[in-house]
Amino acid sequence: MMLQRFCAAAFAGCLLAGLLLLPFSACDDVAHDDETAPKQPGCDNNFQLVKVRHWIDGKLAGELVGLSARFGIPLVTDEHKAKRTPLTSTYPLDSCSNSSKQLTGYTALAQRGNCTFMGKAQYAQAAGAVALLIMNTEEELYKMVCSESGAVIDIKIPAVMLPRSAGESLQFALRAGKNVQVLLFSPKRPLVDAAELFLWLMALGTILCAALWSMQTAKEEADERYKQLNGKESLCNMDSEKKREDQEIVNINMKAAALFVLLASIFLLLLYFFLSDWSIWLLVIIFCIAGVEGLQYCLVTLLSRCFTLACRQTVDFPFFGEISVLSLLVLPFCMSLAVVWAIHRQASYAWIGQDIFGIAFMITVLQLVRLPNIKVATVLLSCAFVYDIFWVFVSPLIFHESVMVVVARGDKSGEGIPMLLKFPRLSDPWGGESMIGFGDIILPGLLICFALRYDWLTKATLCRGYFIWSIIGYGTGLILTDIGLILMDGHGQPALLYIVPSTLGIVLILSWFRGDFQDMWTMVKYHEVNVQDAANLA
Repeated sequence: MMLQRFCAAAFAGCLLAGLLLLPFSACDDVAHDDETAPKQPGCDNNFQLVKVRHWIDGKLAGELVGLSARFGIPLVTDEHKAKRTPLTSTYPLDSCSNSSKQLTGYTALAQRGNCTFMGKAQYAQAAGAVALLIMNTEEELYKMVCSESGAVIDIKIPAVMLPRSAGESLQFALRAGKNVQVLLFSPKRPLVDAAELFLWLMALGTILCAALWSMQTAKEEADERYKQLNGKESLCNMDSEKKREDQEIVNINMKAAALFVLLASIFLLLLYFFLSDWSIWLLVIIFCIAGVEGLQYCLVTLLSRCFTLACRQTVDFPFFGEISVLSLLVLPFCMSLAVVWAIHRQASYAWIGQDIFGIAFMITVLQLVRLPNIKVATVLLSCAFVYDIFWVFVSPLIFHESVMVVVARGDKSGEGIPMLLKFPRLSDPWGGESMIGFGDIILPGLLICFALRYDWLTKATLCRGYFIWSIIGYGTGLILTDIGLILMDGHGQPALLYIVPSTLGIVLILSWFRGDFQDMWTMVKYHEVNVQDAANLA
């Protein structure tokens, strides 16, 4: 089918892109250090994001976001301890010479350029200013560092860089003769946010749903094979057999597992060097196609148990082939949802649609793609383990920045790629979203689904089996990832660094001590399943 091949290509593209990503905080870090920025005594502050709350003629006008300097006194973290001060422009406007007017008790607003940042702060401080806001010539938050001369200047007022648009809005109000007041503070981000818990539940729930569904599918297949061998074929069984053929379940082989690192690395580098508005739109289209296919698959499978007649009736379309009536009824809803999400994907509520498509896509992948044995699982997850660590921790040594984090956050395009689950941070004063990449769910999910099918084949009890321990290991790996995020001040973490040892490692160790290692390694013993026993189990 041409439609199936096209959707399969979209699935492959979306899967490959999704395997690139990792969980990390969506916002820039509130406080971080930059080893490339020069330091010296009296000029060694960490750079901090700063909230600039401002009032115009006594009415709250909003909040602006700036970046503190390497020099000066740190800002308070509690807004209730911050002091609200009037704002005025320096004169001259660049604050590169002695001010012609007194700034005592005022926060000064100056323009960037013509002298050093420390020089501007020195002149503003000498005129009595309590703080200095510097308006950048661009929208980016430039890091204000120490003077290259190495001269130590005792700056006792905070200095904050503002984006051009923010500075111009304040300057416009001052020129209009309005009374402008500002409140500067830098609140800390909480160590743990409820968003991590919701992401943890979504990741575990996705894998649990996919694993149980995969086992149920395996039971139904075994039951149908048994009925076929005993001459009990029915119309319903033939429909089910046709449906399985259309699904085209794929078993990953050793070659595909070994090529993962190479193909994923090439794709990641292409995104890193060529990520732009058009490439983001291309990824959005691919994501929508894969999301529609995944959501349609899930809905049709669930609804087909209630609407069997609509599922059996088909319509033959040129080019697309036979399509069930139920699929035709579900497809417009899925496509409409995808179009709405694509148009409003920058909205604050767009994460809901993205997560719906993402979860449906991952469940579908975990139904259609399977690991045949633990040997392939070991190769695949080991390669992914090395891949994740290299592109997060080692790539900065080559590219001077983490390639993985840059691509996932969309630093070079202004928009991150959509192949991840999101949840808004609920208790974070800076807002933002916590994220987890598709790959951190799909790759261990393949192993967990395999473990559950193996437990079913061997009639293992819950504690004697491998599914419960692999799912516990996965949940533990996600928790360790969150701990890593906290210890690394919110910097992106390679989740598979923690997840692979806690899932694959546990399965390998348990199978070795239980004597199941050889059977799981090749699965030759279970290639020819006793269909009579399988049917009884079903």
